[in-house]
Amino acid sequence: MGVRIEFEAKVYRWDARTESWFFLDVPADISSDLRELPAPPRGFGSLRVEARIGGTTWRTSIFPGRETYALPLKRAVRDAERLAEGEAATVHLHVLEL
Repeated sequence: MGVRIEFEAKVYRWDARTESWFFLDVPADISSDLRELPAPPRGFGSLRVEARIGGTTWRTSIFPGRETYALPLKRAVRDAERLAEGEAATVHLHVLEL
């Protein structure tokens, strides 16, 4: 069944020099809990997830940072949900079976 969580986060750009990489951070307390899950070795310690914002659902991976996991936010999702840099979004995240 996997783990299901919901949180709110602000959209941010990874690097101001590029237009293509946008993310949302999973809150530190939730990220801490996610780090405790038994996980097979994957690229960069990532976890496979299904994410939903508004009416848009997609599958991707979340990637660990120092304190939080980062959720990549595709342009198609930003466009569909009319999200811009600095705006908050409510994220429904389903960590897929490990």
